[in-house]
Amino acid sequence: MKKVMILKYAELNTKKENIGLFLKQLKKNLQVRLESFPVTITFDKGRMFLNMEEEYFESVLEIVKNTFGIHEIMIGYELENTNMSLIENSLKELIQVAEFHTFKIDTKRSDKTYPMTSPEISKHLGGVVLKSKQNVRVDVHHPELTIYVEVRQKYAYIIFEKVEGIGGYPVGTLGKGLLMLSGGIDSPVAGYLAMKRGVKLEAIYFESPPHTSIEAKNKVIELARLISQYGSPIKLHVINFTEIQEAIYKNIPKEYLITIMRRMMYRISAKIAYRNRCKILVNGESIGQVASQTLTSMSVINEVVKMPVIRPVACFDKLEIIDLAKKIGTYETSILPYEDCCTIFVPEHPVINPTLEDCVEYEKLIPYEELIQKAIENETIITKQKSEFEDYL
Repeated sequence: MKKVMILKYAELNTKKENIGLFLKQLKKNLQVRLESFPVTITFDKGRMFLNMEEEYFESVLEIVKNTFGIHEIMIGYELENTNMSLIENSLKELIQVAEFHTFKIDTKRSDKTYPMTSPEISKHLGGVVLKSKQNVRVDVHHPELTIYVEVRQKYAYIIFEKVEGIGGYPVGTLGKGLLMLSGGIDSPVAGYLAMKRGVKLEAIYFESPPHTSIEAKNKVIELARLISQYGSPIKLHVINFTEIQEAIYKNIPKEYLITIMRRMMYRISAKIAYRNRCKILVNGESIGQVASQTLTSMSVINEVVKMPVIRPVACFDKLEIIDLAKKIGTYETSILPYEDCCTIFVPEHPVINPTLEDCVEYEKLIPYEELIQKAIENETIITKQKSEFEDYL
C-alpha cells in the first residue's frame, strides 16, 4: 500500500456533462502551483489523486487546501486491489501505530458490484479492529478515531485524516476579470471571492505621485501577491492618475470630486479590461460604506461603462469583510498607513446623491478623454511572479 492524497470536488459535481472541463482546469491549476514538487495527478469524475513521496505531504497539503475547486482533502492509503483480505491485513497494520480508545468505520462503496454493502463492510472491519487492538470499543456518535474506507472499481482506500478545502470553482473556468485593486481592506477580499467563483484575475491600481507614495504602490503589489496565492500570478496594471486627479481637483466642485474621480477610474478600467479580454470589472464597493457607495452614487458612477461590474462584498458589513481579510491573510498589509488615490483630496462633505446631469456638465470642464488616453498609453505592467516582489518591497 502507498500513502496518497485524495481530493473531493466542491460544486463541480453539479456540472454534469461539463465536469470534464472543470476537472482539467483544476488539474492544470494544481500542476502549476505544485510545479516544484514531484507530484503525479490523476482524476476521475469522483475524485482526484495526488501521488508523491511522503516527505512532501505537509508542504503540498498547505498549497492544496488553499486551491479553489476542492471541497475536502483526504490523506490515506491506496491498496492495490479491493480484495477483503488485503483490506483487513492493511487495516490491522495501520491501526497498530494509532492511539485511540473509541472508533467507528465509515465506508463508501462506489463499486456497486462489490459483494458486500457499505454497512456490511463497516461492521466486518469494525470486528477486525476489535480483535486486533486491545482496550478499544465502537462509538458511532463521538469516536476518537473515524476510519474511512472507500471501495472503488480497482482500488480500495483506508483514510484516517480529512482536511477541509476552500470550495468554489477552479480559477480560470469562468473567464477573466479585472480587479480594481486599492490598498484598502475591501478590494483584496472582493478579488478572493471572485476567484472563488472561477474568475481568473488581472488587476488595476491607480497611483498619483507625488500625492501617493512608493510605499502605497508596494502595498498593492504585496496584496496582489497575497491573493494570487489562491489562484495564479496576477498581472497588475499601474495607471498614473496624477494629471486626471489634479484636473478634477482644480476644476470640479468639491462635493463632486469623488464621484467624477470614480467615473474616470471606471472609464480607464473598462478600456484596460477590453484590451486584455476581461469579461467583467471587479471591485470592493460595499453598499453605504462611503459617499461614493450609496445606491445613487454607484448608479451614476456605473453609467460610464457597459461592462458588467461585480461587487462581491456589496452586501457585507465591515466586520464581515475584516474577518475574511484576516482569514485570507491580507488584513495586516491592508491596514499599513499609506494613502492611495481614493483617500487623498477627499472633500469634507462629498455628495451622496449625485445626479447624472451634473456629472456630465462638470466633466465638460476638463479634457478627460485626452487625459485618459495619455494615462493608458503610459501604464506600467507588473507581472506577478514571486521573485519580482523583492524588487519592489
